[in-house]
Amino acid sequence: MTASPETLYDVIDATWPAAEKWTDGPWTFRKGLGAGSRVSATTGSGTLADLPAAEAQMTTLEQPKLFMIRHGDTELDEMLAAQGYVVKDPVTLMSSPIDRIATERPPAVTTFEVWPPLAVEREIWLEDGVGPARVAVMERAGCKRMTILGRLDDTPAGTGYVGIHNGVAMFHGLVTLPRFRRRGLAQHMIRAMAFWARENGAEEIALLVVKANGPANALYQRMGFEQVADYHYRIKAE
Repeated sequence: MTASPETLYDVIDATWPAAEKWTDGPWTFRKGLGAGSRVSATTGSGTLADLPAAEAQMTTLEQPKLFMIRHGDTELDEMLAAQGYVVKDPVTLMSSPIDRIATERPPAVTTFEVWPPLAVEREIWLEDGVGPARVAVMERAGCKRMTILGRLDDTPAGTGYVGIHNGVAMFHGLVTLPRFRRRGLAQHMIRAMAFWARENGAEEIALLVVKANGPANALYQRMGFEQVADYHYRIKAE
């Protein structure tokens, strides 16, 4: 059975957690420490009268005025649009029963389960723009978690991170270095994550992908992932 959108939003927060998260009135705030939108966006169902308090809190946090608009947040979306907030990074949430993905183990010495992340994985992430602040997100997650190091030509060629929350695995930070792309490594790493997750109690595996990333969306669909929900951000046009 496919997880609901609400379940997947909870899985995001558990497997890719903010440094701090708290609720004040109609808003839930996140302190991201420079690790990107997912861990710093505000969510909730506040009205126009509640907006100044949310903006003041985000200013205090020295973060952009940024909201995540999730499934069902139509009124919030329209209100923020009317206040000059623009759409940023529409994202698709995809999921699959884990048995559909954990079908064939990768070739020998192609993938390795690693925790904590190795220096070479940090270097691979950094080359793709995933810096220390985002690696710190993985390290502070309280869920079961693992990284998968991918190798081609006896060389570290890619990596990814996966965590499990309430029976749902979700992977983040999947990177294949440019010189090793189009050789199936991303698919091998995803299958390796699915096998690890199933062995650790997961029944479903999920991901999030920016809608504009055509090649990644095509790969996930070919593998059998299906769209469950989506979200986008609204950011104040300063």
